[in-house]
Amino acid sequence: MEYVGCEKRDGERRHHRGRSSESLLDKRAILSALAIELGQAVLDAGCGNGYMSKAFSPLVGDRGRVYALDPDETGIAVLREEIKGTNIVAMVGDITTTTHLPASAIDLVYLSTVFHIFSPGQIEGFEAEVKRLLTPSGKLAIVEIVKHATPFGPPLDMRVSPADLKEALRLTPSDTVEVGEYFYMQLFENRQGRGYGLSSIGK
Repeated sequence: MEYVGCEKRDGERRHHRGRSSESLLDKRAILSALAIELGQAVLDAGCGNGYMSKAFSPLVGDRGRVYALDPDETGIAVLREEIKGTNIVAMVGDITTTTHLPASAIDLVYLSTVFHIFSPGQIEGFEAEVKRLLTPSGKLAIVEIVKHATPFGPPLDMRVSPADLKEALRLTPSDTVEVGEYFYMQLFENRQGRGYGLSSIGK
């Protein structure tokens, strides 16, 4: 579900499957900041081809589980064949609606280069589902492209800054980490934060 390319027509945001950000992201920086532990449950929301799910897999170990979630049925079918016999569970689903995962069961929700395409209604659904899924000490990690001119990516008015994310989500923000020349990762903890509105998104 990763989208690096998006467009806007007649005031309406439309998205299309863009170039994958896999080769542009610093996976070592991402994994170091996430500090994933053995036995944890990780949700890779909008997993695309599952490259980060595969990176998370050895970190949670045999007692842990990685859930690779994406609305693309074809992509998930391909991923299921690739991860047979591993601790990865590939699922068709949308993180902006209620998933089939149990409540308070996920230690980390990871979302990469997808948040900027969410409508205000989808942001509300995303927040509600994340808060339902996370354990009391769980974390949310959102990777996004920086909000200034870059050689690729969506229009600037569609991009979100760390400040935008903090304003939009009622979770407690923690670290902001550089995870590539053009990307950052904003971390949140599953506690009520100070953001209560969506007004800054897209500005």
